Amino acid sequence: MLAMLNDLLWGKVLIFVLIPLGLWFTIASGAVQFRYFGHMFAIMGQAFKHEQGRLSSFQALTLSVAGRVGGGNIVGVAVAISLGGPGAIFWMWMVGLIGMATSFFECSLAQLYKRQDSEGVFRGGPAYYIEHGLGQRWLAVLFSILLLVTFGLAFVALQSYVVAGSMRDSIGLPSWASGLLLVTMLGGIVFGGIKRIASVTEWLVPIMGISYLLVALIVIGMNLSRVPEMLTLIIQNAFGYGPALGGGVGAAIILGIKRGLFSNEAGLGSAPNVAAVAWVPHPGAQGVVQAFSVFIDTLLMCTCTAVIILLAGLGGDVSNPVALTQDALATHVGEWGRIFVSIALLLFAFSSIMYNYYLGENSINYLGGDSKKQVIVFRALVLGLVFWGSVQDLGTVFAFADLTMGLLALVNLVAITLLWPVARRLLKDYDSKRREVGGEPVLNPDDFNDLDIDPQAWPAATRE
Repeated sequence: MLAMLNDLLWGKVLIFVLIPLGLWFTIASGAVQFRYFGHMFAIMGQAFKHEQGRLSSFQALTLSVAGRVGGGNIVGVAVAISLGGPGAIFWMWMVGLIGMATSFFECSLAQLYKRQDSEGVFRGGPAYYIEHGLGQRWLAVLFSILLLVTFGLAFVALQSYVVAGSMRDSIGLPSWASGLLLVTMLGGIVFGGIKRIASVTEWLVPIMGISYLLVALIVIGMNLSRVPEMLTLIIQNAFGYGPALGGGVGAAIILGIKRGLFSNEAGLGSAPNVAAVAWVPHPGAQGVVQAFSVFIDTLLMCTCTAVIILLAGLGGDVSNPVALTQDALATHVGEWGRIFVSIALLLFAFSSIMYNYYLGENSINYLGGDSKKQVIVFRALVLGLVFWGSVQDLGTVFAFADLTMGLLALVNLVAITLLWPVARRLLKDYDSKRREVGGEPVLNPDDFNDLDIDPQAWPAATRE
């Protein structure tokens, strides 16, 4: 039953909602993700600036990348290639490129409607722009419940389950030991709250991302003469030319789009919760940064796994996609490649659990206010789920989480579609101020005083 509902939601509904909306946001915005692509790199110099005690735009970027870059970059890509053939990678790239526009707008809206809590920390996300932008509290509550169940609970256990299986297969570590290792690593971090999580991801994400990218570059260097052949294979199979590999062109399109959406999360409504916590002078600046995080996830990290597998030759048991990636890297660099994939998966999952935890905490905060007792109980529950997930078979839980995540995406897509006039107005404000001042625009909250925004969230930006 769950499999049928997931196939309907992800294979029939969301693919035909997310893709057209992404194309619409791209066209209606004048291809904002391409217009500002060079600016994505330039703005990183400003991303480290923030007020004392606030999170910087760079910290919000690394935290969102920590969530986007997870097991899906290893497991999901391997599944896509095994079932959809090399052509699935092309469609994964395409969905990433148009998803950058969707991410720009959902994260800009999250910034505009963010609130400041009793401790001076910014809170925001789809629940906040649904309530304060659309005036639909009931829909915001539904979104928060789905977010809590999907990311704050189910995906926490699932990430632990994937890590435990990988460590058991590669180095023979018992599942319970993997669970204890993760609990020990996470304990002191999640009890430090969002600021400590952000400070950890600020250095962990660049290290793990660059390391994985360097290994992929080594593989490319070792097989340089075969790279044109690999690119030709990807493009030919994407459009049904060349030998039929995987499930044919239809499977390539479906698997590529599906795994791309799972991996980069553009439009799902998860990343805006993180985007809202940053101190930025204008919401559009965080929209640009978060669009860049989609590029990092899909165009860089997913491509790394694809390169490793394709240059090793197709094959492997799709029922164990982690082993497929491990075998592929071992083919290139020797047996240490298996251990490297396990360590990479451990770090990816570790960072994703921190991200998932924060999404759950944000939901708890929205649903129950600033109750410290509720948050402490939730933190203890998350650590318990990490250990529990490492010693369970969570196939059914994964199917249930896929379903609730699909529903989560539908709610968010309805919201950002209805808020399109506000999103377009925000982009025009960002565009015009960039032309006028020639530097980084600053939001004047008085220009948006007809909207239900929190002026206390923006006075520092105005003074700047």
